Amino acid sequence: MRLLTRWFKGRESLAALVMCLCWMLLVAAPLVWLGFNLADHVRDATGLIKDIQVDGLPDPPQWLAGIPLVGERLVALWTTIDQQGAAFMATLKPHLGQVGNWVLARSAQIGSGILELTLSIVFAFFFYRDGPRLAAFVLSLLERLIGDRAQYYLDLVAGTVQRVVNGVIGTAAAQAVLALIGFLIAGIPGALVLGILTFLFSLIPMGPPLVWLPATAWLVWQGEYGMAIFLGIWGMFIISGVDNVLKPYLISRGGNLPLVIVLLGVFGGLLAFGFIGLFIGPTLLAVAYSLLTDWVGSERARSSR
Repeated sequence: MRLLTRWFKGRESLAALVMCLCWMLLVAAPLVWLGFNLADHVRDATGLIKDIQVDGLPDPPQWLAGIPLVGERLVALWTTIDQQGAAFMATLKPHLGQVGNWVLARSAQIGSGILELTLSIVFAFFFYRDGPRLAAFVLSLLERLIGDRAQYYLDLVAGTVQRVVNGVIGTAAAQAVLALIGFLIAGIPGALVLGILTFLFSLIPMGPPLVWLPATAWLVWQGEYGMAIFLGIWGMFIISGVDNVLKPYLISRGGNLPLVIVLLGVFGGLLAFGFIGLFIGPTLLAVAYSLLTDWVGSERARSSR
């Protein structure tokens, strides 16, 4: 924002407008493209379900029976589902209706989601334009309340939110790229669409398996057992595993807070407030931890006198 303001010779409104237009292109364009491609994949999935209902499952792979302890049971289950495919689909129909109703109910919320996104971009324009003045106003209020530590706590809140954003978005981007590489190697159709879905699902805990597990199942259905094993291992240890390494590193980098404080804030905030809790939780815990540290330090200073 500061760079754009300098480019436009101090015209903050124009710089804020350009930033908002960039966000609209960055968010809206991929979502529209994703929506059209998802419609095609839904039709393909419907056709696959119909083929399973008519033709049944393929023969179980030979290695399935060789799995210790459970191999024979898995083969028997596979054969039972294949022989009773029609009855199995009939038992699924009531549940499929419930799933359809759930999808319709969520689809009705698309309009409200678009409205919220539009309002967010409108508010972002004013925050971009008037952000420095708002920050100065908040700083003056904090100085009246807590004195010389006002700038420290303002920087603490801003730094915590920035690190959480970097951790969440950076990890989601890394998981999406790794997922795209795995899908391309395994020969999954629509790999780019699935990569974008991985990015979106990576914003929530345990989200990426909702993308790569169905892709692995599709490979099994196609008889590509080697690639299915590869994608399963890639998804478990690479796609999902990077979340346990990269996100804590990005969140804790550049800060002096204990990592456990930030992680507790991230997961606790998510459980308590939903997605916005990713930012509220660690910010509140960071401020509380710093207040307690200052209080303990002041008490020690008094006792030493």
